[in-house]
This record gives sequence, C-alpha cells and structure tokens, in this order.
Amino acid sequence: MNLLRFTTAGSVDDGKSTLIGRLLYDSKSVYIDQMESVERTSRRKGLDKIDFSLLSDGLKDEREQGITIDVAYRYFSTPARKFIIADTPGHIQYTRNMVTGASTADAGLILIDARQGVVEQTRRHSFIAGLLRIPSVMVCINKMDLVDFNQKCYDQIVSDFEAVKNSCNLRDVEFIPISALLGDNIVDPSKNMPWYSGPTLLNHLETLKIHDSTIINSFRMPIQNVIRPHSNEYHDYRGYSGRIASGQLALGDLVTIYPSNKSSVVKGIFRGDLSLEKALTGDSVAISLEDDIDISRGDTLCSGDAPSIDAKLNATICWLGNEPQRLGSKYILRQGTNETNSMITEIKGLLNIETLDFETFKGPLCSNEIAQISLKSTKVIVHDAYSKNRVTGSFILIDNATGSTVAAGMIL
Repeated sequence: MNLLRFTTAGSVDDGKSTLIGRLLYDSKSVYIDQMESVERTSRRKGLDKIDFSLLSDGLKDEREQGITIDVAYRYFSTPARKFIIADTPGHIQYTRNMVTGASTADAGLILIDARQGVVEQTRRHSFIAGLLRIPSVMVCINKMDLVDFNQKCYDQIVSDFEAVKNSCNLRDVEFIPISALLGDNIVDPSKNMPWYSGPTLLNHLETLKIHDSTIINSFRMPIQNVIRPHSNEYHDYRGYSGRIASGQLALGDLVTIYPSNKSSVVKGIFRGDLSLEKALTGDSVAISLEDDIDISRGDTLCSGDAPSIDAKLNATICWLGNEPQRLGSKYILRQGTNETNSMITEIKGLLNIETLDFETFKGPLCSNEIAQISLKSTKVIVHDAYSKNRVTGSFILIDNATGSTVAAGMIL
C-alpha cells in the first residue's frame, strides 16, 4: 500500500481542522473513546453538532481558542492508500509552520472560505506551495453550505484563484467545492451540489498520482556515515551509508564522489546484513566501492548529471526565527549531511504578498518573511537547484549562539 503525504493550509477559520476531523471520522480512523470525548466536549461547548476540529487540534490552547497553533500530524488509511496529514496553522504569525509541514509533502490542500474568497493568506500559502514545488495542489472551497451551495460563488473563486495560480508557479491544481461541517464532497458526493461532477476529496486523494519529488533522475546520496566494523568477519569492510535522495543505483555502476571529483565502481549495496542488487530513491543503504577513496560525512555520491559545487549561493529563504536577522552574523548552514559556517551577504528582495513580487529591501529579515538572498559559506556546497531536486537543493540556517533554526532555504 503506497503512502501519500499532504499538507493543509489556508486562512484562519477556513475550516482546516474541521476538514481533517471529518476525514478521520468518515474514514473510520477515530477510536471510540476518542469520539466519545469529542462528543462530550462538543456538548459542553453548547454545540448541537460534533465539533470535528477537536479531533485535530491537540494542544490545550488550540482547543480553547479554536485555532491551530502547531503543525499537527495525523495518520489514517483507506483500503486504497495510507495518508500522513500535516495540518498547518492559518494565522500569519505561524506562516513559518507551514514551511515546515509542507517541505516533504506530495500534495497540498488549500482551503478557501466560500464567503471570503481569495484573501492574503490564500496568496501567501499558495506562494509557499509553489516555492516548495509541491507537485499537486487541491483547492477546496469550504463552507459552501453558508452560501446556499451557490455555483456562481464557486465559479468566481475558481476564476480569482487562477491569477494566483499563475503567479505562484502552481502546476497541477484541482478545485473541489465542499462543506467540511456537513460532509459534502468529502467522502460521498454532495446531493446539494448536483452541478459539480468532479471527484470527492477522498476519491481524489486515493487516486492522486504521487510524483517523484525530484525532477532529475541523476543519482544523489549524501554520505551520513563511514562504516568500519573492525571485526574478524568484516575486517576490511568499508561502507558509506546514507539515504538516496534521487535516482537509483545498481551493482557495477560508476559513481563520482563530490567535492573531491574521484570516481569508483559500486561493489556492494547493503541494507543491514541484506545484500541488494540495486537501491532506489528513499532507500537507506550502505555502499562499498572497488577503490579506497577518502570519503567522509557531508560528501555526496553522484552519477548522471554533475551537481553544482559552490561556496556562494543564491537562494529563497523563509525567516523562521522569533528574533529578527542580525545583519553580518554568521550562521551554520546545514544542507543534507553537510554543515559549514555561512553568512548572508545580500538581501536581494523581500516578497510583497499583495503583488507576489520581490521588492528591494535592506533588512533585517523578521519572522515569516520570505526573501531572495545571496550567502557565502566557508567551504563548498554540493547541490542542485531546488527546482530540480527538493533534497539536495534545500538547506536550513542555524543560529550559532542559540542552536535554533532561523531560516529554511531553497537554492536557485
């Protein structure tokens, strides 16, 4: 059974948590005692219907305020597929949480309140979805029951979103009119919207083709560790372990180690004690080579198109830190398994969420702001453009003083 990771986003009170709760409930992924607790809480709040958002909002503050604060990961499955949901906050001050939740998503679900239409957070979350190269996006126009299931209202929002779609570099977009509260077009087709003939949300999720997160087929594997058992059984064994970021590898393949640019032939592929003929994207393996080459953590095994090797990078970043950027400060750049000191040398532009253009900006960057920058590291970085490889084209910046992550970046 395959796995689909998808993230939810949208403005505050668009109904993200209610939608996730409805999906969990209608797919029978909720335990009886959990459902009984939600029913009691709903009655205590004076509601005449089940508050499905309580199935998703897990923090005390979330339940009390009726909002999502942290990224909430939820799991459910149907006979067709397993799912991991990243329910991300809608408030502007938690935009950075969407970057975290959406960074590994196969699909993005953007909710729009049918009464409000496309708003600022819709544009912001859509831009982030395009920035992170989420392969497929579902735009769910929610609360259709509050506009009497009016098709003209739905058509107008679809038309308005088309302009956002083109500006945000979104590729595969599906529009679905829904009512998360009543369950219309969530699992079963809505009798209230006979004018809509497309799939329900669950049907679309079950049949959605999972695109490879990497566009290029070239083999990439950042080295995590060098394995030297020094045992009698494996006295001369030297293996290089890591997780394959893209492409595939087979015995006898020629690989090149970067940044040293040394080449060798694959002699063995191992998953634990199991010897493999080949390994695919996402596999965690150990590889042995025909030649003894100086390889260490942070190096990258490659084949196919050669990666870029630079100490100067141009990137788009989202500032995640609570504190503003300190101009001239040094940060630890972590890219894959590689770490090096770095400095932001120039802020080329700050995203204007109204126009979706990058405008001249001197800094400093503040929490949730998105900018295009140049940075310089103390040693070379082996990378691809993020548009070609979401793994080797991404990085984070860590504050030297506090050890906290302050920015997530995508290499241009």
